[in-house]
Amino acid sequence: MPQTAKNFFSKEQQDDIKQAILDAELNTSGEIRVHIETKCPGDVLERGAYIFKKLHMNETEQLNGVLFYISIRNRSFAIIGDSGINAVVPEDFWESTKSLIINHFREGKFTEGVVAGIQEAGLQLKKHFPFQSEDKNELSDEISFGSN
Repeated sequence: MPQTAKNFFSKEQQDDIKQAILDAELNTSGEIRVHIETKCPGDVLERGAYIFKKLHMNETEQLNGVLFYISIRNRSFAIIGDSGINAVVPEDFWESTKSLIINHFREGKFTEGVVAGIQEAGLQLKKHFPFQSEDKNELSDEISFGSN
């Protein structure tokens, strides 16, 4: 069976990714999502930005959403952060996070790479957007899948 977005990660691996999101969001008001597509129709950053908006990630109260967009067949990914988080993280943060993920991916450790990226984003979100008692989970923690 050819690899598609929905079967690239096993159920257990998907659960590990979701748990990483839940763990990261315990300490922050930030929102993290993972979206996987079989094939990216065009530029990966443009597609990631489109999916970011399609998932309403640009509508969080503090503009602190982070999307990990992955395209299986293109062997590419993008990390999209909203303006609130982009304004406060170090200038090289997304590039260093991308490098961390790539190092895992090169070893075939795709789940570990995604989880490591989520953990890194979670640390920055916790630092700049700590959890407050009135915070609510604004977006789903489920992995979303594209039809491509």
